[in-house]
Amino acid sequence: MRILLVASAFNSLTQRVHTELRDRHHIGVELALGDDLLRARVDSFRPDLILAPMLTTAIPEDVWTRYPVLIVHPGPMGDRGPSSLDWAISGGATEWGVTVLQAVAEMDAGPIWASVPFEVADCGKSELYRNEAADAAVRAVLLAVERFAGDYEPEPLDYTRPDVRGQLRPYHSQQYRRIDWSTESTAAILRKLRAADSQPGIVDVLFGREYFIHGGHHEDKLRGVPGAIIATRDGAVCRATVDGAIWIPQLRPRRVPGGPATFKRPAADVLAAELGDVPEAPITPAEAADRDTWSELRYREEAGVGYLEFAFAGGAMDTRQCRRLLDAYRQAARRPVDVLVLGPARDFFSNGIHLNVIEAAADPAQESWRNITAMDDLVEAILTTTDKLVISALTGNAAAGGVMLALAADEVWCRESVVLNPHYRLMGLYGSEYWTYSLPRRVGAAEAARLASTPLPVGAREAVTLGLADYAVPGTADDFWTWARQEAAALAAAPELAERLLAKKHRRASDEAAKPLAAYREEELTEMHRNFFSPNESYHQLRQNFVYNVSPMVTPAYLLG
Repeated sequence: MRILLVASAFNSLTQRVHTELRDRHHIGVELALGDDLLRARVDSFRPDLILAPMLTTAIPEDVWTRYPVLIVHPGPMGDRGPSSLDWAISGGATEWGVTVLQAVAEMDAGPIWASVPFEVADCGKSELYRNEAADAAVRAVLLAVERFAGDYEPEPLDYTRPDVRGQLRPYHSQQYRRIDWSTESTAAILRKLRAADSQPGIVDVLFGREYFIHGGHHEDKLRGVPGAIIATRDGAVCRATVDGAIWIPQLRPRRVPGGPATFKRPAADVLAAELGDVPEAPITPAEAADRDTWSELRYREEAGVGYLEFAFAGGAMDTRQCRRLLDAYRQAARRPVDVLVLGPARDFFSNGIHLNVIEAAADPAQESWRNITAMDDLVEAILTTTDKLVISALTGNAAAGGVMLALAADEVWCRESVVLNPHYRLMGLYGSEYWTYSLPRRVGAAEAARLASTPLPVGAREAVTLGLADYAVPGTADDFWTWARQEAAALAAAPELAERLLAKKHRRASDEAAKPLAAYREEELTEMHRNFFSPNESYHQLRQNFVYNVSPMVTPAYLLG
C-alpha cells in the first residue's frame, strides 16, 4: 500500500510510525508547510491512504474528499480539541487514549478507525507523549491501517455510546495555566507545570520579568517563602510553595513585542544575574537515588550490578552535564561491581551536544568545541573500561552523539519502541564521539557509511537486525527494566563473566595496537573543528534554525520516499 505521512514536523511519533510501517508499505512523508505544496505532493505520490501522526493544521477539504485521510488524535473516543494531553494531565486523569479518525469538515469529529487506551503516568506531557501515548498511537495506527486494507467500516462518532467518554475542549491557554504560588499546593502546581512542560510552558514572573516555565519536579526537603527561589542545583532553580517546593529546570524569557525570539535554557543560566545570594543545593548520585527530588544523575546497586541513571531535558547534554556524568561514571567504575548499566529510567537516552546552550554562548563555535570534547571524554572513559561489562539501556530515543554514547558500551539493550538516528548530517556535522570506531565495529564499514550518510530513523527491531543493538524488548518502560534487571543480575552472577572481561581487555588492546583511539579522535575532531570554525560551513545556520524552530521551505528530499 502507498501511504503518505503528513505531519507538521518529523517528530518522535512520526519517526516511530515511519519505522513501523516502511517494511510493510511504500511510505512517503510530506511536511505540512502549505496547502498548495501538500496538494502537489499528493498528486505526485498518489497515495492509497494519507495518515497524519502529528498535525497542527487542517488538511484541505479538496484533499480529504479525494483521498482517505486518517488523523491520529491523542485523546480517547469523543475527545476533541488541540490540547488533549494538557487537559488530561492538568485534570489528573489516570487513563487516556489515542484515537485514529477520518478527516471530515468538523475537526476531530470523523468516523473512528481505531482507539487504544493508555495509563497516564506521573510525568510531564512530553515524556507521556513519547512513551505511553506513543505506544498507544502505534497500536492504533497499525490496527487502523490493517482495517483500512480490509473491509472494515469505521464507526461514526456517537456521544450516546457509553464507551465514548471524551468531549470537545477548548485550547488550553495561559488563562487555565496561571499559578498562584501563595495559595496553590505543590501537587496542583506540578500538574500545571507537567501539562505544559515542553510546550507552551507557563507564563510567570520572576524578579520582575515574565518567563515561560518549562518542567517541574518535586522537592522533598527544602522549604521557604512561597514563590521565592530558595536554591539552585546543576542549572535548575528550586521555588518554594505553600506546602513544599518545586524544581524548575528550564526557563524561556517571554518575547518582548518587536524583540528577538527566545528559546529554552537552563533556569539558573537565565537568572544568573539575580541569583547571587541563592545557595547551591548539591546532591550526589547515590543520595539522589533515595530521595524524591530533582537530579539529573542517580546511582544505585542491586544484585552485584551498578545502575547509573541520567536524565537530561530533551536529551541534550551541555559541557557541564557531560563533565558531571563523566565524574559520576568514574565513581561508578571504581565500585566493586562487575556489571554497570547506563541509562535513564524513562525517555531520551541522549541526543548529543546541547544546541540551545551553545546558541546562547558568547562564542558558539568555542562552546561547540568544548561541548564535543566533553562528550568525547565521556565516551572514551566508557570505551576504555575493561574491568567491567558495560550495558547501555535505552528506554527512549537517541540521536547523533547520543547513539555513539550508547555504542561505547559492550551491549546495547533497547525497549522495542526506541528510535535511533545514528547520523549527524542534519546539523551539518561530520560527527565525533569515536563514531568512526564504534559504528563500524558494530555493523561493518559499509553499513556504517550508509547509516552515517542516510538521515532516516532506525527502529529498535531493525537496529538489532543490523547489529546496532543487541536486544529489542517489548512492553512498557517498567516491563523493560524488570527484564533488564534480571538480565544484568544474571550476567553479574555468570561463571563465565571473568573470562568475558579478560577477552574484552585483550580485544581493546588489540584494537588499540591496530589503531589508537587517539587517532580516531584526532581525525574526527579535525573535521569537527572545520565544521565549527571555518567560514561558509552550514552548522551554525542549521543550529540556529533548530533552536528557533525555523521550518524548512519544502519537505527535505530524504523524506520523500
